Amino acid sequence: MPIHILDHPLAAHIITHLRDKTTKPATFRTLSYQIGLLLAIEATNGIETVSKEIDTPLERVQGRVLTHQPLVVVPILRAGLGMVQPFTDIFPDVSVGYVGLERDHETAKARTYYCKLPPLAGRQVFIVDPMLATGGSAVSALTAVKNAGAVNPTLVSIVSSPEGVAAVEKGHPGTVIHTAALDRELNARKYILPGLGDFGDRLYGT
Repeated sequence: MPIHILDHPLAAHIITHLRDKTTKPATFRTLSYQIGLLLAIEATNGIETVSKEIDTPLERVQGRVLTHQPLVVVPILRAGLGMVQPFTDIFPDVSVGYVGLERDHETAKARTYYCKLPPLAGRQVFIVDPMLATGGSAVSALTAVKNAGAVNPTLVSIVSSPEGVAAVEKGHPGTVIHTAALDRELNARKYILPGLGDFGDRLYGT
């Protein structure tokens, strides 16, 4: 399965501070936006462009611009909301859908409580979830967007576990994953190690 791990000094710097338990929620939110921006740029590296002729102040030149194929970003609620703004800030034509999945802390399995999606057929779809832990939420979200018409959706996460990557490959073979870190393993409570704790709690200070 294609997995792309972000390889950039700034990404390593940001991840280190996100992991640090002393990082305050306000700083955590800023860092989350910054790593989300790097991931959004990396994940959209293959989107289509077309040729366009323009006039610079000095001469006419052939450039390239984005096609009008709209992008769709689908955060897995609630933590995935922290990864939406980078996409909406840098792309002029983007729609946002939502999939609400809650992890049962006893069973570690995902339960769907909300799903609202724009039209997905013919659009490039990016599912965003900061923590790819067991992979249950990601597999459920991938199933939901495919059932709604998405073809070859991309999964974007900040920290991933080998178990989560394997679950996505089993449930949806060939899914492209972009992540900033591939960590060691899950612990007995199904949290990523070394990880950074509960992303949503740290993002919102709860």
